[in-house]
Amino acid sequence: MAATPPQKAPFTVVITRPAGQSSELVEQLHAAGLASLDFPLIDIAPVSDDAPLCDALASLERYALVVFVSPNAVDHAFARHHDIWPHALPIGVVGPGSVHALARHGVSAPEHRVISPVAGADDESTSFDSESLFAAIDAQLGAANLEDKRVLIVRGDGGREWLSERLREAGAEVDAVAAYRRIVPEPSIAAWARVHELLAGAPHAWLVTSSEGVRNLHELAHEHLTVSEIAQLKHAPLVTPHPRIAQTARALGFDRITVSGAGDERIVRALVVAAVPPAVQPVSSNPAQPRMTETNASTNASSQPPASAALPPNQPFTPYEAQKRRSTSGPLLWFVIVVIACAAGVGGFAMNRKLVRTEQQLAQRQQANDTQSNELRIKIDQALATVHQSDSQVAQLEGKLADAQAAQQALQQQYADLARNRDDWTLAEVGQMLSAASQQLQLTGNTQLALFALQSADTRLAASDSPQALAVRKAIAQDIDKLKAAPSTDLTGFAIKLDTAIDHVDSLPLSGEAPVPHATPQATTWADTAKVAAATGKPRWQVWIDEVTHGIGEQLTSLVQVRRIDNADAMLVTPDQGYFVRENLKLRLLSARLALLSRNQTTLKSDLQAAQSALTRYFDASSKDTQTVVDLVKQVDAGSAAVELPNLDTSLQAVNQYRNRG
Repeated sequence: MAATPPQKAPFTVVITRPAGQSSELVEQLHAAGLASLDFPLIDIAPVSDDAPLCDALASLERYALVVFVSPNAVDHAFARHHDIWPHALPIGVVGPGSVHALARHGVSAPEHRVISPVAGADDESTSFDSESLFAAIDAQLGAANLEDKRVLIVRGDGGREWLSERLREAGAEVDAVAAYRRIVPEPSIAAWARVHELLAGAPHAWLVTSSEGVRNLHELAHEHLTVSEIAQLKHAPLVTPHPRIAQTARALGFDRITVSGAGDERIVRALVVAAVPPAVQPVSSNPAQPRMTETNASTNASSQPPASAALPPNQPFTPYEAQKRRSTSGPLLWFVIVVIACAAGVGGFAMNRKLVRTEQQLAQRQQANDTQSNELRIKIDQALATVHQSDSQVAQLEGKLADAQAAQQALQQQYADLARNRDDWTLAEVGQMLSAASQQLQLTGNTQLALFALQSADTRLAASDSPQALAVRKAIAQDIDKLKAAPSTDLTGFAIKLDTAIDHVDSLPLSGEAPVPHATPQATTWADTAKVAAATGKPRWQVWIDEVTHGIGEQLTSLVQVRRIDNADAMLVTPDQGYFVRENLKLRLLSARLALLSRNQTTLKSDLQAAQSALTRYFDASSKDTQTVVDLVKQVDAGSAAVELPNLDTSLQAVNQYRNRG
């Protein structure tokens, strides 16, 4: 009974797309008789901050074109946009997958204008990428028509900038927002176990649909696979939809790459072709065996006569001697033939054994050479990976060196500009100092501060030997002389006097509140009339009459007092109204103090005159406090005469002439 031949393992396709995005592709692969293994190398997740995306989708009326770079961008954007898409707003997408994604969300032609690369007569030559999309936008909208218009690009984080740069070169204002982010997933233990089985020798191929997926596969392989498994992975068939992905894979060491083109149908066709094994050439048999067979056959044929040979005819009668010689030579001939045949058989057998041993040695040497070749290939792959890593590090160092050289050149240029324009910087700083000093002089009248500023400016200009600096120094010297000759006013002392006057206002008595000394009635003490008369020489009756008259006068004086009041209305001020009179006087003095510090001579004189008038009209002039306040106000009025302050026009004009010398 014949043994059942072992079943051949099915061809497995390792799909590295994000999880949940390969259902249609898996169905087509199963229909074509291919098995599949879901081994995602990229995971799609929402962005951490979707505020820019929501703001952009909420104000679509600002844009003349919206571009979605992938189906993931379409799905994540429409998950946040619940309104109806404007029919007049064109949409640009890269490939047919994005077109199908738009259709799932109710956006499709002819109701909406969807721009995408158009497949030609030969679908295999059509490229679905940013370059083809820009060509389609230019053909349908015209890149020149996007000048000064806004374009929104919805993509993943860290996408390509090629399309944005081309649109900006065309004059468009581009806003790029992220709708999702890519993260590197960690495949399950079962998936890694299946990968180990495939790399052990099972027929399989890898499908990688992004450059980032190729890089993630390269990194995960170095973390989870052995050196021999990495070598098998780099020699396994790799199918990609775009040449840019193939270029990335080739740079990482993959050597069996097939570019299928975009679309699941093209990918399935490429995988079916990759699943067909190459034609097996028949192995030639041992050449020693045919030669041995031919030798034996010839020997046997020579030792046996042919069956169809006829008997010879009867010979004529010969003498006895001749017949004896003939019978003697026949056995000898047969003996020689047998010896030759045995020698030929022994030699053929020995030659066959020698050839077998030689073939075994050759097989062993071939196996050793294969082992050495595999080890050498692994070492070469490792060396190439090290070289690629070194190249990337060298490229980074070259970029940093270029940046450092550019920064050094910029610093040298700035140093040259600073050295060339040192006088300009000095004159500009001096002009700023003089302008500030002039403003302070006009506002506060502080000549000391202005003098200090002029001296500082002269010190700064002393280090320069240019003719313009010398001219400015001469002008500054003239202004310094004017400031030194100008009289100074003690504004601070006058302000202190006004503050003292304000403090005394509350204690000033009004004219109607002046205290009246009342005489206390008391009994008159009669003097000794006899002694007074003896001392004065007057009669006693006259002395007595004088004492009585003086006592009556004192009593009358204690009852009535007469005073002179020039302002009769001051007597009409009640105690309650006296509070407001004092407060009005304080306000006048405070206003005069502010006018004094701000050098407002008109307001100062007006307030001081009003304060003096109020003091004379409503307050008791005989009071010492009132007299003290009146004296303080008069001192301020007399000492705050207008003093014409010098200006710094000479220095400022010299600086302006230097600035306008060109």
